[in-house]
Amino acid sequence: MNLGLRWKLYGDGSAPPPGEVVRPQERLSWGRTAGLGAQHVIAMFGATFVFPVIMGLDPNLAIMMSGVATILFLLIVQGRVPSYLGTSASFVAAAAVISPEGANPAVLTGAILVAGVVLALSGVAIHLLGPRAVLAAFPPAVTGAVVMLIGFNLAPVVAENYWPFDQWVGLLTMAFVILATVLLRGFLGRITILLGLVFGFVLSWVFDQAFGAAPLPEGQGGGAAPRVDLGAVGDAAWIGLPDFHAPVFETSAILVALPAVIALIAENAGHVKAVQEMTGDDLNPYMGRAIFADGLATSLASSVGGSPTTTYAENIGVMAATRVYSTAAYYVAALVAILFGLCPKFGELVAATPAGVLGGITVVLYGMIGLLGAKIWVENRVDFGNPIVLVPLAAGLIAGIGGVSLHITEGFSLEGIALGTIIILAGYHVLYRLAPASMRPAPAPDGIEDGHDASDSGAGVVLGSGVDTRDDTAAPSGGVGTETGKERREGGGQVT
Repeated sequence: MNLGLRWKLYGDGSAPPPGEVVRPQERLSWGRTAGLGAQHVIAMFGATFVFPVIMGLDPNLAIMMSGVATILFLLIVQGRVPSYLGTSASFVAAAAVISPEGANPAVLTGAILVAGVVLALSGVAIHLLGPRAVLAAFPPAVTGAVVMLIGFNLAPVVAENYWPFDQWVGLLTMAFVILATVLLRGFLGRITILLGLVFGFVLSWVFDQAFGAAPLPEGQGGGAAPRVDLGAVGDAAWIGLPDFHAPVFETSAILVALPAVIALIAENAGHVKAVQEMTGDDLNPYMGRAIFADGLATSLASSVGGSPTTTYAENIGVMAATRVYSTAAYYVAALVAILFGLCPKFGELVAATPAGVLGGITVVLYGMIGLLGAKIWVENRVDFGNPIVLVPLAAGLIAGIGGVSLHITEGFSLEGIALGTIIILAGYHVLYRLAPASMRPAPAPDGIEDGHDASDSGAGVVLGSGVDTRDDTAAPSGGVGTETGKERREGGGQVT
């Protein structure tokens, strides 16, 4: 059985000349491959440990399990889809509801585990039915709305949980991330969240020295506390296992987490298409495998208390810049991540991130997650003049973001993301089937992989998370997460 563990040496093992690429089943010299693996570690590092901190999970375990998940993913796709699996942001909103400030990590990981199983089963269905099944179930109109719902539902978390701790550190950290994202180019432009974390950490220490401890917000017992407290870092061991815990399953928590599956299907599909465009390989037969692998990896990680996983566009950006698609570099990155996870001192350092710094970072991150939904709409030309699209999406977004509750029984209710997603998904498909044929959004044309034209309309025709655009001539907008197909082949642009 071919597991993609054999690599042919590319030329003499040196970097490819302009116009040439190193394919997934090829590799450079092991020294250069190790260097590329280090680049992939740095690219995934910021988000992979920031999101567990935000969700109240162990960042050490998240880093370690990201390495395990990446190896599992590469084996399942037989080395044909070079990708790194880092911590997924799609469950951050669910975490804020299920386990506010890390109060119920076991219930959260139990809900994520079930969502991972559903994602894996979706991958099996897509593998058997074909990639077009994704589009039929989750057209971009629906996918964009769910992604927007997940992001914007987090606004109160920033306002209530992080920002009040130190508004000035939060404001300056936010400003740094925004400026760095726009002004920095190339590789630095892809790790602005990590740079923002470092900036905020240093700024918090400076504020402690210059102004003393920060006053605690109301409801935190009053008084003041230092912004940076590294006491636990000094006490932690250099080598040791991260904190494991078993998941706990609660129906209400599972329903809150399930909508993230829609976002993950879209994200994985978009990333497979992005890699397909860069490598020139036909990866449609592997799309179902990739989604199944991500679901299985998420289930495995959460079964021991780890964070959910997803393929990372940051690492796709590294491939675009280097033109090296070798999966050997990803195996190196995965092994390095596992070693990082075995350092408790590192985990305590991450856990010591000041709340004000997280406020500055999350106000950007959460907004970007929400706007990715709008990006899906724009890139797929979703027609909001059609009431089949407009009405259920409008109702679902307001119900989900506004916190509308639907009480089913005395102890069970639907609200927030879960209720909004049900309204969007069920409302769209019911209206689509009840409406006359003349009102229905245009379906995806045959030959979708070859592009689409001005006649495409309605619910959108290309599923993806913003990295699968097919317009090779469009000028880049310069914003975060924008990249045309031409730029991907030439190594430019930024990807989030």
